[in-house]
Amino acid sequence: MSPLHPGPLARARLLTSPSVAPDVIHGLERITGRPADPAPATAPDAPFVYVGDVLPEALRTPDLLWFHSVSAGTDALLAAGPWPEGALLTRTVGRMGERIAQYTLAWMLAECQSVPEHTAQHSRSEWRRLPSELIAGQTAVIHGTGRIGSAVAGLLRACSVRTVGVSRTPRDVPAGFERVVLAGSREETAELAQARWVVSTLPLTDATELFFDEARFSAMRGAGFVNVGRGATVDMAALEAALHSGAVRRAVLDVLPDEPAGPGDRAWRLPRTVITSHSAGITADEDVVADFATCWEAFAEGRTPALAVDTRRGY
Repeated sequence: MSPLHPGPLARARLLTSPSVAPDVIHGLERITGRPADPAPATAPDAPFVYVGDVLPEALRTPDLLWFHSVSAGTDALLAAGPWPEGALLTRTVGRMGERIAQYTLAWMLAECQSVPEHTAQHSRSEWRRLPSELIAGQTAVIHGTGRIGSAVAGLLRACSVRTVGVSRTPRDVPAGFERVVLAGSREETAELAQARWVVSTLPLTDATELFFDEARFSAMRGAGFVNVGRGATVDMAALEAALHSGAVRRAVLDVLPDEPAGPGDRAWRLPRTVITSHSAGITADEDVVADFATCWEAFAEGRTPALAVDTRRGY
């Protein structure tokens, strides 16, 4: 990542995409001390900062100092074309980790308390006692040990769940995890066999596309699978086969390879599966403003923001 030169930031124009809410625009103007202008059809002939959901091709120029994404995922931005050399890319995380962690825990607790079965009995006016179990002592294998994965692990560990992280590169054990194993190692395979739940928080990169394949699903022994990362990290045909074989007991998918899923999407017909509408970690307006403010302060001081994306790695 190129070193930051904060000088041009002092005179840079602030541009926003049409998707940015008025309250967010007011916050950006307060932080930067300058007016926010709608993105023009052609790039300004001067340094500019852009805030939005997508970066139009016309604005992928050397004058782009910094693009702040209103979303956490930046795979679509980077897949759209070469990133302008030297331009900073930051993303919005906000309280997403907390939201996704609660989403994950909610589905795990629902299973332990037989919530789907109780709901089905209620629809039939049926009174029958169903078993329940404690979540404590169970093992959750969490793929992805960054901000989101660590937040999920932290909440689960507070409920006495054994948390195992899976990372593609060697690293120290982040907060929330009891241990971290390498992806593709024998240790990962052994942990998948013990897991009661397997949770994916993976971003989408060339290295993670179709990461959850036949081999990984076959290594599971009746685990529940929760995907709160990116849909294209999962081989859906392999997941379907694993659900039919019982290697995967049930699945909760907040993301799919193709979104939104139409009525004819095969994913709706997966057995013992619930699909939610990419809503586990919805970004709030205040998240965008708060994270932009943090990044602005770092950039202005010549520091690389903690929310900066390595455009070569994709996250």
